[in-house]
Amino acid sequence: MSDFTAYAVATVSSPLTSLADAPRQGDEGAPDAWLVVDPRYAEAARDMRPGADILLLTWLDRADRTVQVVHPRGDLARPEQGVFSTRSPDRPNPIGLHRVTVREVDGLRLRVSGLEAIDGTPVLDVKPVLDPISDR
Repeated sequence: MSDFTAYAVATVSSPLTSLADAPRQGDEGAPDAWLVVDPRYAEAARDMRPGADILLLTWLDRADRTVQVVHPRGDLARPEQGVFSTRSPDRPNPIGLHRVTVREVDGLRLRVSGLEAIDGTPVLDVKPVLDPISDR
């Protein structure tokens, strides 16, 4: 396998500062957070609008990359599962996937709802949520 380089296009600014405080999923009480876009990617973010649903790919930089098996949701009563069948942040390549809604755009800052990532988390990419293709 080959190595490759990825660049953070933004950083999460959130009141969530520890893994212990973060909800497991964004719809479990995540506070609003800001995405601070790197100025090098200002043109890429120019069409962001309030109300847009977007997908964020984050690099969960505090994850344990050696973990391959977990008890889902940390519940020891549940049988272990391979991380590829869970949403565990601990995994060989800790890429987070988050569906969020843009609430406000302030220059290179996007306030979003539903983001459970903690403060300082690098954002690798931002993609629109696509509507289903209608019959034509």
